[in-house]
Amino acid sequence: MHRILTPLTSAVTYSRWLHMFIPAAAASVWFFISDAFWAPLLFAVPIGLIPAMRLEEGIQAQLLLTPSERGRPDASIAAASSSSWAERWRTVLWLEVRLLISAGAILALWLPVASIELVLSAAGRPPGGLAEGLDPHWWNVLLAPLPIVPLLVLVVLGGRLSTAAARWLLGPSPTDRLTVLEGLTEELLERNRMARELHDSIGHALTVAVVQAGAARTANDPAFTERALAAIEETGRDALEDLERVLRVLRESGTPVSRRPTLAEAERLLDSARSSGAKVDARVSGNLGLVPAPVSREGYRILQESLTNVLRHAGPVSVRVTIAVADGRLELEVANPLSGAAGLPGSGSGLRGIRERAALLGGRARTESREDEWRVSVSLPLDGIRWSDAVHRSSGR
Repeated sequence: MHRILTPLTSAVTYSRWLHMFIPAAAASVWFFISDAFWAPLLFAVPIGLIPAMRLEEGIQAQLLLTPSERGRPDASIAAASSSSWAERWRTVLWLEVRLLISAGAILALWLPVASIELVLSAAGRPPGGLAEGLDPHWWNVLLAPLPIVPLLVLVVLGGRLSTAAARWLLGPSPTDRLTVLEGLTEELLERNRMARELHDSIGHALTVAVVQAGAARTANDPAFTERALAAIEETGRDALEDLERVLRVLRESGTPVSRRPTLAEAERLLDSARSSGAKVDARVSGNLGLVPAPVSREGYRILQESLTNVLRHAGPVSVRVTIAVADGRLELEVANPLSGAAGLPGSGSGLRGIRERAALLGGRARTESREDEWRVSVSLPLDGIRWSDAVHRSSGR
């Protein structure tokens, strides 16, 4: 019983009933002019072929039939003008179906009138409308609730039928669904990328701060302590900027993302590692300006995570950094000496993030211990088509 009565307490049931009455009202006006019931069905054909009619019907259906989906990118009813003849004819069919369903709405309108007529007949007035022909008697009051039962059935079933028809005939095309899916996939990829960036940036800042603070405490040198504090301040400020940028994007959808660092600013990372006590030998060959922006940004984050891992797991040791642009690829290698277990990488998500970044751009990342060194080697293609295709494959498109 509760399941049967629940639709009657839902606001959408009555907004769908209102949706059924709109064409019924228009048809009723026509019937005052002519009794040709087929004329509205015929007139719906040229109206439905107008591209903007699909937009109008979609907006109205979203508002009254599926209000909970309104404004959602994955709404089951599209609100867009017809872009093909197939969509125009689907709109025509929708208008025809809607007019037929409206006939039920007209019948539903007379049912409560029949209840009123039955009540009035108890006072001796001959009933009219659907109750016409009944003799006026006081016991007609007992029959008054009966027309309400089919009324409620028509309201609920008619609304559900209208919604199902709208989803079938006004629903998004396969191209529209693919566009929505691509948009959702891009959003998920962007959030995943921001999470990786935040991990790399904050992890790097905290690692530098811990190493610098420990070195300053053991050095017992005021000048060194001042330099360490300056390095902690600069690294922390950069991390705060990254954090604010990511949070702003997450808070305000549509806000443009501020400029992210690229390999052109790699010297900042190297100076940060040097100020933490690491002896960094950097070799850069080729023109970094030729590296596409997406590749350069990911290369910066890969270098940042690699240096962070060195400081975190090996401490202030000698680090060899090689960045080369040649033969259509960006080659990046970070190597540091292994000093027992302290030189081995941890089990966190840093190395996995490096591999994911490389794979996303169609490249490859290799981590290995060789010749008493721990090496992170990354190779990324500069060909825009190749790394773009890799992004598409990783997003499942």
